[in-house]
Amino acid sequence: MLLNLGNRSSVTSFILVGFSEYPHLQAPLFLVFLTIYTVTLLGNLGIIVVRKINPKLHTPMYFFLSHLSFLDICYSSVFTPRLLEILVVEDRSISFRGCMTQFFFGCACVITEMFMLAVMAYDRFVAVCNPLLYTVAMSPKLCALLVAETYMWGGLCFLTITHSLVQLSYCESNIINHFGCEYSSVLSVSCSDPSFSQMICFIISIATEACSLLITLASSVVIVVTIIRMPSKGGLQKAFSTCTSHLTAIGIFHGIIVLLYCVPSSKSSWLLVKVATVLFTVMIPIPNPLIYSLRNKDVKDTVRRLIYSKLHSPST
Repeated sequence: MLLNLGNRSSVTSFILVGFSEYPHLQAPLFLVFLTIYTVTLLGNLGIIVVRKINPKLHTPMYFFLSHLSFLDICYSSVFTPRLLEILVVEDRSISFRGCMTQFFFGCACVITEMFMLAVMAYDRFVAVCNPLLYTVAMSPKLCALLVAETYMWGGLCFLTITHSLVQLSYCESNIINHFGCEYSSVLSVSCSDPSFSQMICFIISIATEACSLLITLASSVVIVVTIIRMPSKGGLQKAFSTCTSHLTAIGIFHGIIVLLYCVPSSKSSWLLVKVATVLFTVMIPIPNPLIYSLRNKDVKDTVRRLIYSKLHSPST
């Protein structure tokens, strides 16, 4: 739909193409994405619930992990329900405001999660390098402050980028070759000069990515050196296991970001962009509960007790 503004016109809604070029895959994709989304919600909600009910998990690490799970739920819920909808209905339209809102919340979650992983790297650095001072150094007040700053920074960064997108004109086409309002896809349907928005996005992306990776890599290097110098094999194995889990999550997260934003800008790359976005939106939230919790005895014991209590609770 077009809204006339003098000699200019601006779209008031967009059409999401999704995976409509593959009609025979619509039903299988719906079932696959629905299953993955359900597992994502259950896994990440499980982490939050398990931490709440087990006092042994009231530690800085699981405080940050519960917020990471919350961000994974939010990010997945921004895009996946809409993806599931356009796989089964013919109406694939989304309002301009709805598109910009989806973009803002989705990207704000990405930036916030990026810094949450950096904060967790710092937490592991303190835990491994200063174990005796860990509870003092990572006080509840400091943990709350670090989490609040990550949310504020994520929202501020993408409020700026979203504002730069809103200022553009969208008057040539309202068809977005994507299943959601991803930055490059929205930019491709603009009929005004996008250079300022691209510059803003580039500066913010480079600054946040560099800052996040610098904190993570610096913490990891110090942790590795400290682990190597540990005389106790048991302590070394436990510290190495914890850090390996965190580095695995970081590697998956940043690896898909590189895949998503370092592809060639051409029509032939749109399928790759959509697949990479699916990986980021649907697949990224799944590994975190598994990576961080499967090898934790307290988590497994709490889950067993929950299952046991449900199975043996008297029926009403």
